[in-house]
Amino acid sequence: MGESRSLEISTLSFPFSKPPPMGELVEVRPGILWTQFPLPFALDHVNVYLLKDEYGWAVVDAGIGDARTRGIWRSLLSGPLRGEVLTRIIITHFHPDHIGRARWLIDEFSLPLYMSRSEYLYNLVLHRNAADIISVYHDFYERRGLDSAKAEAILQAGHDYVNWTEPVPSTYYCVAGGETLRIGNRAFEVITGGGHSWEQIMLYDRADNVIIVADQVLPKISPNISVVASEPDNDPLAVFLETNQTLADRVHSGALALPGHRLPFFGLHQRIAELAAHHDDRCKELIAACMDRPMDPAELVPILFFSGMDMQQTSFAFGEIVAHLNYLKRRGLLAEVEEDSTIKFTAQGCRNETRCSSPSPWRADVPSAMWKLGRLQ
Repeated sequence: MGESRSLEISTLSFPFSKPPPMGELVEVRPGILWTQFPLPFALDHVNVYLLKDEYGWAVVDAGIGDARTRGIWRSLLSGPLRGEVLTRIIITHFHPDHIGRARWLIDEFSLPLYMSRSEYLYNLVLHRNAADIISVYHDFYERRGLDSAKAEAILQAGHDYVNWTEPVPSTYYCVAGGETLRIGNRAFEVITGGGHSWEQIMLYDRADNVIIVADQVLPKISPNISVVASEPDNDPLAVFLETNQTLADRVHSGALALPGHRLPFFGLHQRIAELAAHHDDRCKELIAACMDRPMDPAELVPILFFSGMDMQQTSFAFGEIVAHLNYLKRRGLLAEVEEDSTIKFTAQGCRNETRCSSPSPWRADVPSAMWKLGRLQ
């Protein structure tokens, strides 16, 4: 959950002009069904997929944990899925729009849960340490330039994970990158990666050239890449770019991509290149903004993000600003300084470079050449 401002679409193509109405299903490939669930956020929907299994349907993601989502699940199961059996549930990552209704489905239909280990454990951490995490975030925001009142407003509105989700059950099937997950007649290569989340699951059917790419690569909008308060010096942008390199190297350029939001699309490699260029541009903007004087993250938010954001969107924007600053700091393009107990960043005295990426041009036809942006120089 948490996607950044819109990006222009270039040469992507969309086999479906519109999503299925809420409570209805569309077949995107034989044995792959697509539906959407509403979200109470600016990004107002999430995609859920069902995969034909040996004795029924495997569910990929569950929607957010509210009454409306539960009602739509009941409508699906009494309508287009009437008489069908759900066999298992695969959760791509821990964000509430993907895992929120998972526990209800698991308990209601005795489903086994499939998740990666990091995503599974982080759900438990958030539920068992909610009060401590809020305290840590308050300090994280204030130390980086937000006044106490705004930090508190963001925490009240933008950090309600435990209200939208339930703890995962005590046992699960641990899905790991590199394994093959057999679902019905399909053999999915499991690709895991981070940046947007910790160890997000993606499922690639090479024989049919279709990939459930979850929130790793989205059309039109950029997945939110944020630093979390518990790991304030983490570098998720580098992880995100490395994961996308893996996708470009392992997945055929003509694959049908099934994202966690928006419409299924063709043009995965092109979209990966666009996202890399997008983050390169953001790095340049931040370097330029920090040339004249040290700037704290709160001062930098309006440089990259539109005004009028709600508190949840502001929390995503703040985390993404810090992610780019950490990325640039690790590469010697910005330096971290402290002024009056506030963490700030400056380009003064740093390497004098006009771009933070490799000098190689961003080219969709040369995916392996465009990822030096994601690696330590």
